[in-house]
Amino acid sequence: MFDDIAPARLELHPITSNLTVGVPHLPRGVDTGAAAILQRALLNEVCARYDISNPYLWFYTPMAITFTGEIPASAIVYDCMDELSAFKDAPAELPELEGLLLNRADLVFTGGLSLYEAKRARHPHVYAFPSAVDVGHFGTARGRLAEPADQAAIPRPRLGFFGVIDERMDTALLAALAGRRPDWRFVMIGPVVKIDPASLPKADNIHYLGIKNYQELPAYAAHWEVALMPFALNDATRFISPTKMPEYLAAGKPVVSTPVADVARLWGHLAATFIADGPDEFASKIDAALALAARPGDWLDQIDREIAGLSWDRTWERMRKLMIDLPPRQPRPAARA
Repeated sequence: MFDDIAPARLELHPITSNLTVGVPHLPRGVDTGAAAILQRALLNEVCARYDISNPYLWFYTPMAITFTGEIPASAIVYDCMDELSAFKDAPAELPELEGLLLNRADLVFTGGLSLYEAKRARHPHVYAFPSAVDVGHFGTARGRLAEPADQAAIPRPRLGFFGVIDERMDTALLAALAGRRPDWRFVMIGPVVKIDPASLPKADNIHYLGIKNYQELPAYAAHWEVALMPFALNDATRFISPTKMPEYLAAGKPVVSTPVADVARLWGHLAATFIADGPDEFASKIDAALALAARPGDWLDQIDREIAGLSWDRTWERMRKLMIDLPPRQPRPAARA
């Protein structure tokens, strides 16, 4: 049936002694059914090569269930970081596949409280794990880091954002703010995904610096006055718990955000968190955040107390314990899609 399809291949990247990343390369133009068959074959090849039997299957997306159906699993974890079905151009079959995955998963982890509340009635073992932070990495932004060359010439004050620029960004809000305050400089870092780059607001005081790697982010944030989260309030942001929020705080930056539910619930009590709805209120809160940034003091101590225990290592240990404590059971196949 698939004799006319060019061979697929798997590119393997050993990261550590016990971690290898596999990148599948599929022929251009294959349909979803053929893609699932090819990926299943590649995964079987990996299991045979590394003598893997009865593994833990860890899903970040229900779409992966289409090519893991034949693998006997000791346990299945669904790490639900976002409500992917609400994103722009989400596959139509995603909700059905999520139902299959939820029926077979032993544990479900969610990336925030709102997402937990949306999933907890659909599975008996759902646990919320809001975003943690590498405090040491982003804390370096409070020191004297060298100015990145492509940011150095941008005048101050600088209001910064790093992350994916997609349908979750309130571009109308960004345009309105840039028009109201031409003396402010908006530094936007990250890839433009699923929206036309030509649709982004253009102004002399909006600077799109493109993709940067994780290691570079503190150096950019170190030379901002305030960090921004100008998210639109839509289906794609209803359940988000942005990882950048604790990262900005660890970097020692006041944050101005639209009223995203998890941001207000988890971080709204901090003096460094400013929640604003609409251009006028957002501009007013930026003024307040700039004033706060100019007088370091107790608000930084409050941040440090809040994020002291939010390490990814601690998050993993909690997840690992839940996996270890699962009742013993016979290995069983994941759901067949």
